[in-house]
Amino acid sequence: MPDAEPPAPSASPAPRASRRGRLAACALVVLVTAGATPLLAGRSDAGGRQEGDDDELVERGADLYATGCSSCHGPDGGGIEIEDGGAGGPSLENAGEAGAYFFLSTGRMPLANTEEEPTRKEPAYDDDEIDALVAYVASLGDGPELPQVDTDGADLAEGGALYRANCQACHSASGSGGALSYGRAAPRLSDATPRQIGSAVRVGPGQMPVFGPNAIGEDQLDSLARYVIYLRHPEDPGGLPIGRTGPIPEGFVAWLIGLVALVVLVAWIGTRAPIRRRAAAAHAAPEGPDD
Repeated sequence: MPDAEPPAPSASPAPRASRRGRLAACALVVLVTAGATPLLAGRSDAGGRQEGDDDELVERGADLYATGCSSCHGPDGGGIEIEDGGAGGPSLENAGEAGAYFFLSTGRMPLANTEEEPTRKEPAYDDDEIDALVAYVASLGDGPELPQVDTDGADLAEGGALYRANCQACHSASGSGGALSYGRAAPRLSDATPRQIGSAVRVGPGQMPVFGPNAIGEDQLDSLARYVIYLRHPEDPGGLPIGRTGPIPEGFVAWLIGLVALVVLVAWIGTRAPIRRRAAAAHAAPEGPDD
């Protein structure tokens, strides 16, 4: 009897393994989807709440603006021009967060008389109201954003170099301010906060030039703010600070002290001359016959 042929191998194990792989892949997709859906939903809800909060903040800022700012800057922030040549409020469409924050946080706005130069004083609004007004003004156009200044770890030496190159000519070497043209003056910087410093750099209030991110980068802005804060209590390795009014007044003080010392020395020398003459005359007098 001829040998029986071996039975053909069954093909069922391969399809069974393939089905198991597909089921495992489907289960993995379901698990990943189920786990990621709550995270994505939570993120979406958080974003929606944040957007809603921003809308509410802008709405509150609009109410504050209509009450305290619209009379000078117009109902839509476009500014007001007075026909008789008086000073009206400028447009706020490009003021941005930085401009609104600087003028509001330093008390320069609102201004009772538009023909006066804005100066630093106590803010008319609290922090929450300032945040609302800043959000509303930012919604009016495309202005500079409010910089996030961090002075921790900033380069003090770099900040000093930036200050001397861009700020010292107007604000003086000690940050005490100085006179400008047309009766204006650069303010002292001792009361400025890091965020106010950054905002002023970005918006250029008054006669101050604007320094954008291409001129002074974010890290450089941190360093500059740190140096301005350092000027409040700088080290004085060279001697007495003399009020830190700058090198020219300090030079005058040095000349004054030197001249006074010179006059005293000359007077002392002058008083010594008669004494020496009398001593010399007594020594040169002829001796008597008894001697």
